[in-house]
Amino acid sequence: MAWLQLRIDITPDNIERFEEFLLAFGASAVTLEDNEDQPLFEPTPDYTPLWDHTRLTALFDAETDMEQVLQQLQAALGSPLPRHKIEILEDKDWTREWMTHFEPTRFGQRLWVCPSWKPVPDPNAVNLMLDPGLAFGTGTHPTTALCLEWLDSQPLSGQTVVDYGCGSGILGIAALLLGAGRVIGVDYDPQAIEASADNLQRNQLPVTAMDLYLPDNTPEIEADLVVANILAGPLQQLYPTLDSLLKGGGRLALSGILVEQAQDVLDTYSASFEMEPPRVKGDWVLLYGRKRA
Repeated sequence: MAWLQLRIDITPDNIERFEEFLLAFGASAVTLEDNEDQPLFEPTPDYTPLWDHTRLTALFDAETDMEQVLQQLQAALGSPLPRHKIEILEDKDWTREWMTHFEPTRFGQRLWVCPSWKPVPDPNAVNLMLDPGLAFGTGTHPTTALCLEWLDSQPLSGQTVVDYGCGSGILGIAALLLGAGRVIGVDYDPQAIEASADNLQRNQLPVTAMDLYLPDNTPEIEADLVVANILAGPLQQLYPTLDSLLKGGGRLALSGILVEQAQDVLDTYSASFEMEPPRVKGDWVLLYGRKRA
């Protein structure tokens, strides 16, 4: 089924009215996106952040009379419409469309992350076969790439590793394929637990190779290495938890942190970790260090 897509450039104070009217006039969905590359930081629970310059996109059935919709919208608002554009959105299988752009990628010296539906480029490399499903984590985002490159550089043979916020399981599975002896994956989202278990099987690893837990069920453990690719705010809140999971001398890697947030996270973890200079990729950083004995 084809769609008609109406895009309107608006400011936050107009969003609620536009959304209400467009849905009343037949829009099947209304979405919002940044229109000027403005980063948003983690909000407090009682605050919903919006961009100063927002692009609203409304989807309509292809048979919709869009001229009539625009006239109704202008009459309801009582003012001329802001800059807008109508486009035909061709009928596609969007899952397959995304899959065509997910290519095998190398991280570090040994590790490749490969879509499970494509052939591996180097059969002799450490190849992680991945289908992210409904969980975050393909390696394409700089935060995940930073973690994968760091893991590839670590001595992992026989080590116990915790992947906190495991998502698709990509980091924990990478650790296993790179030689880790035991991996524990933790995530708040049950879909992430399911995706991680599926990706274990996709890599011909037994389900028992990676113990998967919701946070409240995480066992007491003294790991050799903890990696957490989440967000700066939650990472600061999780400091006592991640600290308790590591033995003295254990290694820690934190990502999901914007450059301007790095110092606050460093200040928090420096209480019990000797932190190294950050690794930077674009706007994002990886913070890593070793727990004091």
